[in-house]
Amino acid sequence: MHFGLFNLMGLRDNPGGVGGVIEDTRTMVRLAEDIGFEIAWFAEHHFTNYSVSVSPLMMAAHMAGLTSRIRLGAGVVVLPLYHPMRVAQEIALLDQISGGRAVLGVGTGYQAYEFERYGADVAKKTEIFLEYWSIVEQALTEGRAAFDGQYIQIPEAVFTVRPVQRPLPPIYCTSPHPPILKAIAKWGGMPFITAGWRGSKALVGIAGQVRDAWEKAGLDGATMPVALQQYVHITDSADEAMEAAERARYVGRMVYGLRSNVLTLDGSFVQAAPFPDEPPLETFRDNLLIGDAHHVAERLVEEIRAHNPVHYNCFFQFGDMPVARARRSLERFGAEVLPLVEKAVGPLSEIGRRAAPIAAE
Repeated sequence: MHFGLFNLMGLRDNPGGVGGVIEDTRTMVRLAEDIGFEIAWFAEHHFTNYSVSVSPLMMAAHMAGLTSRIRLGAGVVVLPLYHPMRVAQEIALLDQISGGRAVLGVGTGYQAYEFERYGADVAKKTEIFLEYWSIVEQALTEGRAAFDGQYIQIPEAVFTVRPVQRPLPPIYCTSPHPPILKAIAKWGGMPFITAGWRGSKALVGIAGQVRDAWEKAGLDGATMPVALQQYVHITDSADEAMEAAERARYVGRMVYGLRSNVLTLDGSFVQAAPFPDEPPLETFRDNLLIGDAHHVAERLVEEIRAHNPVHYNCFFQFGDMPVARARRSLERFGAEVLPLVEKAVGPLSEIGRRAAPIAAE
């Protein structure tokens, strides 16, 4: 198992504005590399302050020049919003620029607000994804592509720029649809699973749903690789823990509005109102990995034993958290949490390779 750093790059109260969010991201990615994280992920969202990362491939290319070892992932490319011929070339170019460090996350997207402003149909996102992925797959693996589909037709083209990693960079996917899972599994791809603010308990049910979809795709559920994503904040202060929970709640409120497309905007800023049946703030804290190093390590060990993940992606700077706190949390994760986790479950390099969940001692 290896660890990732998720960069949503949300803008809320950052004193440096958009530029401040970008600079914070540089700080966190370089620190994650120093600690030994495997991948830095960059989100993709448009037209609101939910994220200023409008192009994960551009962010990854930028970070390639500031780092030397950490892999750089698009988390994820919302494929229905692209022309597949262009994005295939950009993925290959990122892999060349980074010296073979690109990681490709793909998904269908979910925010109707974004789709409408691109003139795309969110209701047909799965069908569009599958056609576009067929083209991207051909381009990256064969160096040529041609397609005659319902949503796109292209004449045969040959590509000069190919990925360094053959047949293509590592693949992750956020879509739980069986045809998409089958398409990415062909190349060793794995599902990315997150429960957002609902956290650890909800992950169990979501992972089960994804495993069901994996099996419906004709794949072996028992050996399905798993990548998890969780909010993480390490602090010894009860007050800081609640402040972190409030920032997680802020993100959750935005997600609800964007997913339901029931938005109140002030310019591009989402007015993050409470969502229906919103729980108390303590629930957000308790659902997520928020607390002191021992508490976070115990929770992380529980998730490892339950899910046996190949990859564990950590969301440290959620809700535009002040970078000093996010940085301190990441530093403590590396110095205090990881040794406790390895003491409990053994070498992290062996986790995820086992077919069955890890039994408690």
